[in-house]
Amino acid sequence: MQRSLLLAGIGLLLSVPLEGNQATPPAAAGTAAQPEKLTAPAELTNLLDSKVHEEWAAFKRKDKKAYGDLLTDDYVAVEADREGERNKWHMLREVEHSMYTDYTLSFLKVIQLGPDAALVRYEAFFRFPPKSAIQFEKVLISEIWVRRDGQWKCLHYQETAVR
Repeated sequence: MQRSLLLAGIGLLLSVPLEGNQATPPAAAGTAAQPEKLTAPAELTNLLDSKVHEEWAAFKRKDKKAYGDLLTDDYVAVEADREGERNKWHMLREVEHSMYTDYTLSFLKVIQLGPDAALVRYEAFFRFPPKSAIQFEKVLISEIWVRRDGQWKCLHYQETAVR
């Protein structure tokens, strides 16, 4: 149910024109319309790229305070482990049990959804201790970041395992 509401909300946000966007005239006869690029300004992309890296560094250090400061109070995470939704408080308890030894983030893209919301997509590659049942894991991640009281915080985290 909440997943349907989230998807409907994202669809609604994407259907609302961003501030400053003007309607584009129809393509001239015989020419194909060019798709509009959905990218955020470089300043926002750099800011959220930095926040995502802070998020993962805090998790790796098992720094619950630093990690929690980057999340909204109504934060929800859905991981690829099929265990359902986790709220902020559940995730803060999970920080203590983090098992990965290293990670690499790549292919980050930011799509501005409005003046105070953005979708951040990226790929994460995790390494685990040599004696772990799983040595490596690769996931695709989407996060929704919102600006509240002047601070950008993560509202929603969704990951999908990649084989």
